[in-house]
Parts: sequence; C-alpha cells; structure tokens
Amino acid sequence: MTQPRTDWTRAEIAELFDLPFTELLFRAAETHRAHHRPDEVQLCTLLSIKTGGCPEDCGYCSQSASADSGVAATKLMDVRAVLQSAAQARDAGSQRFCMGAAWRNPKDRDMPAIVEIVKGVRAMGLETCMTLGMLTPRQAETLAEAGLDYYNHNIDTSPERYGEVITTRTFDDRLATLDNVRNAGINVCSGGIVGMGETREDRVGFVHALATLPRHPESVPVNALVPVKGTVLGDMLADTPLAKIDDIEVVRTGAVARITMPMSMVRLSAGREAMSEATQALCFLAGANSIFTGDRLLTAPNAGDDADGALFAKLGLKAMEGEEPMRAAGSCQRIDASRAA
Repeated sequence: MTQPRTDWTRAEIAELFDLPFTELLFRAAETHRAHHRPDEVQLCTLLSIKTGGCPEDCGYCSQSASADSGVAATKLMDVRAVLQSAAQARDAGSQRFCMGAAWRNPKDRDMPAIVEIVKGVRAMGLETCMTLGMLTPRQAETLAEAGLDYYNHNIDTSPERYGEVITTRTFDDRLATLDNVRNAGINVCSGGIVGMGETREDRVGFVHALATLPRHPESVPVNALVPVKGTVLGDMLADTPLAKIDDIEVVRTGAVARITMPMSMVRLSAGREAMSEATQALCFLAGANSIFTGDRLLTAPNAGDDADGALFAKLGLKAMEGEEPMRAAGSCQRIDASRAA
C-alpha cells in the first residue's frame, strides 16, 4: 500500500483551502472513498475521569484552574465507576471509549489505576483512548504494556498561534509527547480546535503540522470551539461575536484534513451540537468518519444518542463495526479528547 505523503507544503495546503467549495468537497469525497467506507461512521464515547483543577492555562478550557467557569475539581474516578460507564457506552453502540483527565501530566502514583482501567475497558471489546496530558517515555510504555490503543494529545492550533492560546507549555512540548506515544507503539490521536479567533493561515498551519509528521495521526479530531463563560477565549468571543468561525470554514478544515491525511479517522468532535443537520452532512461528505456520541463531552454538551440515530437514519449512514485496531510501529512492536478530543 502506498504510504500517504508527509511532505505537504504550506502553500499546497493553502491552495486546497482556497479551492471553490464544491471542488474541495469533491476531492475530499474522492479521497475518502478511496480509503474508507463512505456510509460508515465510527461512534466514540468520551468520559471525564478526572475533572477540573488543571494547572494549565489553556484559553479555551473550562477545566483550567485559572478559569472562572464554575467547574469543580474532582479526584480520579473509581475504577469500577469508569468500567460501568464503558459498559453503558458499549451497549449503546460505541466502538471506542475515550477517557480524559484534567492533568498537566499524570503522576506515577496514578498509573496503576489508569492501567487497571485500560485493561478493564479493553476486556469489554472496546477500543481504548486516553488523554492525560503530557507523558514521559516510561509512562507511554506503561500505557502500551497495558494495551492502550490510542492516546489523544491535540496540538490545538498552528505553531505560530499556540503561545497566544496557552502559555504554560510549548508547541514543542506537545510534539514531544506525541513522539513518546508513537515510540511506545500506541496509535496517535491528535487534532485541534477551530473558531478560537484564528486566521485561515493559522488553520493552514494547524493542518500542515499534523500532515507533515513522520507518520500521520491515526485519528484527527476537528473541534469547533464551544465558548465557555469564564474562560479567556469564551469571554473574548462573547464580546466579538464576528470572530466566531462559520460552518463552511469548519467543513473546509475537515475536507483539507481528509485530503492531506487520507488514511486517518477524521473526527467531527466538540461543537457538533450547535451544527445543523445540513452542516454535519457536509462534514461527512467531506470525509469526517468519526464522532463522539452521547450527551456530554467532558464538561460540554453533545448532540446525544437519539439525535445521532435520527440523523444517521436520515442520511443513510451506519455505525462502523468494531475491528481490532492496527498498532502503531514502535519499540513495543504491538499489533483513535481536549481537553477537547
């Protein structure tokens, strides 16, 4: 099988963004059909296993300790409670169970419980994904040994805009964790957030950063900012409503991600509950083939199972059947949130 390109230039990606909308969707749909079943969408469920109190200052995040969002800090959930939620997600049709903890990075004392959770969720036949913040090489290896299928660590935005959104870590810190995850043999889930007041040039830079990694992320979440009062970006955009990204630009971003990363699962993630059915349909046409289902995404609302079922019936889509995920190449040689994921 021909390996996808990893030598995209910013100019090439900018040219894709600038295509007439119908031409861009046509090319994205062609790419999607060449590598994926066009009538199948992966259903994922996201659970916050440790909420609030995060020391990072991400401008979009209601779980940051510096945000005045009213989100209370909690301890890591009991293993049994997490497994009960996973079983409910499986019974509702989810293929992947994603778990997020509001940490800058997990402490070594937390790892035994995390390992137990991964093993328990995998034993149910679900794919496992976690987002726990930055990881050391040893922590990534521990998760790999536990059987973790995917690790989510979003790059959020372009390298140039990153420091305007987050100051407590660098863009290179994000890439270092992605390297640690990849080297441990875990599949990479990494995307970002649009609608944070960025320019199209920033969206070009965001896609370019992912599409030129030595190996594309197996999952690429595209989140639309859900402005939360009390966060830096939530308050800023409340005062400047024209800064909000329009739906067509969200579709364009997903389409460009599909063309440049043809083998990846492109996930239509946060912000979907505010999109019309027509916008979501355009996203699926443009190559999005993964969503979060259920009523909540960490601390934000989501469309809900009933609404998703009705939309799928209207569009003639079906839930992707579970398959054993291919393992990323890495040192273990083992055989897809954000805080948005």
